[in-house]
Amino acid sequence: MVHQTDRAATHSDIYQFPAQRFDDAGPETAGNGPSPGPKSDKPWSASQRPRPGPESNARFEQTDLSLQPAPLSAQALIEKEPIRVVHGRRAVCDGGGGPLGHPKIFINLDKPGPRPCGYCGVRFEQAPHHGHEH
Repeated sequence: MVHQTDRAATHSDIYQFPAQRFDDAGPETAGNGPSPGPKSDKPWSASQRPRPGPESNARFEQTDLSLQPAPLSAQALIEKEPIRVVHGRRAVCDGGGGPLGHPKIFINLDKPGPRPCGYCGVRFEQAPHHGHEH
């Protein structure tokens, strides 16, 4: 037998909302909705603990991490690569060719400034005043 109630179920009866709202969380999150994402330095919850780093693992107990090599990122290495000046309207990049390269692409250099290769990031630029000599 189904019991009838004299009032219909409301949205708040079905879903239990937390008592504390985000705008009551504190000054750093007031009015901003949920606080920063997983890469943030600030905790967004009172029970949040920082993620353990590699030094908390037994494997790294006797390792001095400041003496370990810290290679540059791929973006930093490409920034060190000089811009290649091309005497034409199109540059061709194949990533160095051979089995370690990438598919050959043609890069349009009509717009001013350097243009990067979409695969390897090497930058190409049209030589100044190319095509303007009459």
